[in-house]
Amino acid sequence: MATYTDELRAKAGDQWNRIVHHKFTKELAAGTIDKPTVLKRYLMQDHRFLDSCVVLLASIVAKVTTLEDRIPGCQWLAVATGPENTYFERSFEVLGVTAEERSSSPDADVTVKFCKLMIDAAESGNLEEMLAVLVVCEWSYMSWGQAVLSAEQEEGGPKVAREKFETYEWIQLHSGPGFENFVDYLRKLLDREGDKLKAGSCQERLEACERRFLETVELEEQFFDYAYQQD
Repeated sequence: MATYTDELRAKAGDQWNRIVHHKFTKELAAGTIDKPTVLKRYLMQDHRFLDSCVVLLASIVAKVTTLEDRIPGCQWLAVATGPENTYFERSFEVLGVTAEERSSSPDADVTVKFCKLMIDAAESGNLEEMLAVLVVCEWSYMSWGQAVLSAEQEEGGPKVAREKFETYEWIQLHSGPGFENFVDYLRKLLDREGDKLKAGSCQERLEACERRFLETVELEEQFFDYAYQQD
């Protein structure tokens, strides 16, 4: 039986698959991505989501009602503000991104929209809206991480480049049992909230949740596309 999050993903249609199998994810995995331009542009903007993402996850932790539900979120907050943030700092160093460049480079339009979406969801006070945004962010990344690693296992499949940490470590951060458990945790929370809203015939809140989910999917694809835009 399809879960609520399965239903939401189905409503995203082929756009979900375009994210998972985007040119960016394939080139990142293969190590053929243009580091001085594409990867640099992507990482500089992606790092600017981190603060809003932390606010969103912290808001989810505050909104759930039991310690059992808070613990996985708290544990992943430590990952986001620890290993993930450190990955960005190390990548900026190897890519030659100066402090001046980081401070003077303007936010892309998609970055502004993404950060606003996260903060708006956090401030909505509705747990399902907060979860809808974060579920897309983490589930879609887990999905493309799994996709590139699975393709490698196929006979004659494309090999994942492991020589440079700035590409391979980004895949590692979004794959493996730990990350999969985190995504499963988020999905189960959203499935539970969706079932409650359905049982209570809360159609307006269900529609708002769906809008958040689909808007996040739209922005995820736009962000991958942005990495290839010419300045």
